[in-house]
Amino acid sequence: MKAAQATGEAKNGGVEFRRELRLFDATLLVMGSMIGSGIFIVSADIARNVGSPAYLLLVWLIAGLITVVGALSFGELVGLMPWAGGQYVFIREAYNPLVAFLYGWSLFMVIQAGTISAVGMAFAKFTAVVIPSLGEGVKLIRLGGFSVSAAQCVAIASILLLTYMNTRGIRGGKIVQDVFTLAKVVALVGLIVLGIFIGSDPDVAARNMAIFWDAHMVRVLDGEIISIEALSGTALLAAIGISMVGAIFSSDAWNNITFTAAEVKNPRRTIPLSLLMGTGVVIVLYMLANIAYLMVLPLDGVPGAADVAGQGIQFAANDRVATAAASTGLGDSAAAVMAVLVMISTFGCNNGLILAGARVYYAMARDGLFFKKAGSLNKKAVPAAALVMQAVWACVLCLSGSYGDLLDYVIFVVLVFYMITVGGVFVLRKKMPDAERPYRAFGYPVVQALYILALGAIAVDLLIYKPLYTWPGLGIVLLGLPVYFVWRRLAPSERAGM
Repeated sequence: MKAAQATGEAKNGGVEFRRELRLFDATLLVMGSMIGSGIFIVSADIARNVGSPAYLLLVWLIAGLITVVGALSFGELVGLMPWAGGQYVFIREAYNPLVAFLYGWSLFMVIQAGTISAVGMAFAKFTAVVIPSLGEGVKLIRLGGFSVSAAQCVAIASILLLTYMNTRGIRGGKIVQDVFTLAKVVALVGLIVLGIFIGSDPDVAARNMAIFWDAHMVRVLDGEIISIEALSGTALLAAIGISMVGAIFSSDAWNNITFTAAEVKNPRRTIPLSLLMGTGVVIVLYMLANIAYLMVLPLDGVPGAADVAGQGIQFAANDRVATAAASTGLGDSAAAVMAVLVMISTFGCNNGLILAGARVYYAMARDGLFFKKAGSLNKKAVPAAALVMQAVWACVLCLSGSYGDLLDYVIFVVLVFYMITVGGVFVLRKKMPDAERPYRAFGYPVVQALYILALGAIAVDLLIYKPLYTWPGLGIVLLGLPVYFVWRRLAPSERAGM
């Protein structure tokens, strides 16, 4: 344990992490990392899968409960091990370095870098709504079959800018996170108020109530409805399970605050509280946002209908449900207003992802499981080399255009690692029964067991109904096995000497 603790407290040439993050900052980091572009678009896909206002809300509610339970379980682990690296450290101490490396490998190769790329591209796409000359259709470079669009350049520029800002110290990254998170929360609250209190339509609300529990799946091919299937029994459960993916990942990245534990003031108390408050507030906002959508837009719709009412939530243009909802009150200016909102949201989200992710690679490098340079701090007391490595790979993924596919592939893997980590609560209670635990996971062991069972059910659902996404994800993880053994041979662990 003492050797492991060095991962979070190691000094690098007289430089050590600075504890700059207070409860307010930590909570906003949780919220800012969670709120990206998902809440503005994911409800369209969920509506097509379950076809019912009740089940649309139920999917978001279940995702919220799963998120909060996971966050509370992580609270116990971070109280036990408040060191840089967070989830990577929890897995390493509960199981072994191999399992931890497979998590870190997946995080670097796809989960974190892929998400950074995808969020960067979302930022660029919505920037193009305001400035069309920066869109994906504008090609700046063409070399044979390879091309680079203006949108890709905008995404890369935003990633590099945020990375540079975060190399200048945790205080600068904290300020960016606080400002942009507050801005997008205020804007999201404005959207909710607009939908529920200002722009609500009694006729739309009545139409949605009439089909409130009428679950059905709408299948679409080439922009045309090919079938509408009534759902009940196991078919309904399967549809809910598939729909959970979008809602859970719109609520994901709350665990990023654990990566920064070495920079949080009084982390044993601050991080569990920030996890509870941050996830709780975001889930409430997400539920209210979906209620707002249902107050101004019918859930059922037709692809290509002439107006937003005809398209409904199911077929909002480009799945931009929030833009369609806002247009009922803002008219033609809604697209530009929502584009700016999503730009703010994605920029702040990426700052949190970039800031936090590098701390995992720092911890891995201190264990001799990543590039040695990543395990050092610069004069500003941040892992600048790890930040740069993360940025380079994220930019490569932007240029490759494969980030979307990669994210689809690791959906299953992320669920598995959450299950493994929460399972670590059980393991560490047995391995370290007398260790100090300032916070103990709520409802242990029943709530944690139910959490693992719920994620397990969703994972099995994906294995059966989305095999093209799940098996490649497992392949990416397994590719880490030979890498682990090569790295162990070429770079002996530094921990023994700490």
